[in-house]
Amino acid sequence: MTSPLSTADLQAAFRERFGSDPDGVWAAPGRVNLIGEHTDYNEGFVLPFAIGMSARVAVSLRTDRTVRVVSTFGNHGVVSTDLNKLSAADAKGWTKYPLGVVWAFTEAGVDVPGFDLLLDSDVPLGAGLSSSHAIECAVATALNDLCAADLPVERLVLLTQRAENFFVGAPTGIMDQSASLRGREGAAVFLDCRDQHAELVPLALAENGLAILVIDTKVSHSHSTGGYASRRASCELGAEVMGVKALRDLTLDDLAEAAGLLDEETFRRVRHVVTEDARVLDTVETLRDKGPADIGALLDASHASMRDDFEISCAELDLAVETARGAGAIGARMTGGGFGGAAIALIPVEQEAPVRAAVADAFRAAGYKEPDIFTVTPAEGARRVI
Repeated sequence: MTSPLSTADLQAAFRERFGSDPDGVWAAPGRVNLIGEHTDYNEGFVLPFAIGMSARVAVSLRTDRTVRVVSTFGNHGVVSTDLNKLSAADAKGWTKYPLGVVWAFTEAGVDVPGFDLLLDSDVPLGAGLSSSHAIECAVATALNDLCAADLPVERLVLLTQRAENFFVGAPTGIMDQSASLRGREGAAVFLDCRDQHAELVPLALAENGLAILVIDTKVSHSHSTGGYASRRASCELGAEVMGVKALRDLTLDDLAEAAGLLDEETFRRVRHVVTEDARVLDTVETLRDKGPADIGALLDASHASMRDDFEISCAELDLAVETARGAGAIGARMTGGGFGGAAIALIPVEQEAPVRAAVADAFRAAGYKEPDIFTVTPAEGARRVI
């Protein structure tokens, strides 16, 4: 994993590239979704939490209509864009995320001037920890301050979603940016994706002798590719056939009828979403009433549903989950959009070393890339650093 620059080093790097001090530094974290996968765009429930890894942007406003962006990773130089000619077709690589936010802000009526921006991030790319949304939320938080837009968090969520959907071209929901913008230390964000109602749910890991281990399989994925879009299309078809606005409106009792109306594949997609919504609600209730040590079976059931009904797992994710369980995890599941990325395992802290070793050995024996394995804790959401 990449080590983040300190704030002072980020400011120094900005001065080196742009010849002046930044107006400020803003940060937004990645996220781990504890449970609730592919339920967000079905107007359902999710339970993510912000993590300590974040994207950080040093930004300084300009007096013209030019945006210059550069990152601390890769070998790319400064990329310059004329805001009068801003186009999704011309945005390349990571620059489409900040430029997409500019586009969404401008479309919403915010007067965005030119600016210089330096990005540093330690959120692993392609791991299902929402590295792209971390960038977008950091930029959105910075522009909200610098442009004195005073947009509430609900608007920032929708604007970053719009950037993602219509500029980046990824048909994502609102979970990732909601976690990044709303996250708090020691808590998960229980989000109703229909109306953005959000509540903080205690996720007292350390107090209960627990940790969440992330296993980055190094199998890269992308939301803008076909697998994600086809799953969303299946969900929309299922809702249409069932005569509801979104799959959120179906209950477990409706699944028998759905089985008779839908083709076999569409039914399995629908069954995953309906049962996953129920698992999120059960997890929230369990965390409030009993604590995190009792949610293992719900995590396990979520992974089985994603593997068998939604078919978004892969051999590496399945191996990580199964091995972690066998080495002492309380529960484990893949997290994120699927087709690669990361798995999470809820473990007693004393089992961290055995689980790490077992997973690394299993990947080595299978001939897979060496995974990155690290712990995460619920952290603060997007904010101004200086």
